[in-house]
Amino acid sequence: MQYRYIGKTGLRVSSICLGTMTFGSTTDEKEAFAILDEAYEFGINFFDTAELYPVPPKASYAGATEEIVGRWLKTKTRDSIILATKVAGAASGWFVPPIRHGLTAIDRFHIKTAIEGSLKRLQTDYIDLYQVHWPDKVVPYEEGLRAFEELIKEGKVRYIGTSNENASGLVESLMVSKYEKLPRFESIQNNFSVLNPRFFDELEAVCKKFEVSLLPYSPIAGGILSGKYNQKFIPNDARFSIYLKNDEKRVREHAKRFYNDKTISATAEFLEVANRYNIHPVTLAVAYSKHFSFVASTIIGARKKEQLKESLAAMDVKLNREILKDIAKIQQKYLYPIG
Repeated sequence: MQYRYIGKTGLRVSSICLGTMTFGSTTDEKEAFAILDEAYEFGINFFDTAELYPVPPKASYAGATEEIVGRWLKTKTRDSIILATKVAGAASGWFVPPIRHGLTAIDRFHIKTAIEGSLKRLQTDYIDLYQVHWPDKVVPYEEGLRAFEELIKEGKVRYIGTSNENASGLVESLMVSKYEKLPRFESIQNNFSVLNPRFFDELEAVCKKFEVSLLPYSPIAGGILSGKYNQKFIPNDARFSIYLKNDEKRVREHAKRFYNDKTISATAEFLEVANRYNIHPVTLAVAYSKHFSFVASTIIGARKKEQLKESLAAMDVKLNREILKDIAKIQQKYLYPIG
């Protein structure tokens, strides 16, 4: 098992992390336990969830994922696991979360409320990595960081991270932490894959300079890189097959971001690369996302236990220069296929 440290912390995590965002929606508790057990037995020690999960977000089952993870957590030795969860981002952001009456913010009140709910649902006394799910561009970083500092002093949180943040916001938060002597974000959880290499534009340089670790999510682009959407008959239970039929426009638009002509064309060429090197496309996609020095752990997901095999196989795959060159050619041909 390969282990890496997150940022400048003492969190030593497996280079693959298990994400749990479908637990409680498209994955029932029995199957969720099977997935969690399989990952744990394989050697995964890092598990990621959020107060808002499962997805797609709904008021009727928000928090269900943490409850499932919490019940599973009781079957394991707590200090053998690095547990990450998230406080929902601001309602002033890209979408209004269906919790706390759609009034969320990254301020002291919401951070305190969120952590108490997460600790109760997860049935634990502390969170190893507590993350902002997406940034708040209204409330100053200082207020949120002071609230996180209180949680760290209370022993409820060990370290903090952020998600879905841009280079400007990450640098600003780090400067506030430095000059106000506050805890800093040790990780950033952003979308990063063969089909979405935007992290290289600016954030790579920021993370390397300040030793902040990337925790990539959607390494197989929501399933696109598996090749199942390039088939003549797309499975009805595939994630974006379901999303495109959703009543909410936001969910349908989210699906179109990942499932479009450019992503399908780019994936067709990626599948040829995987075939040329005799590597399963899912394995290759996950191996790519964890290849880089600024990555601490790549977050994989599965709705069914059998979907784990190819992702976990990436643990032992090291990409050579030729494979990386072939992938780079695809990325140059199809610039930012995920809009």
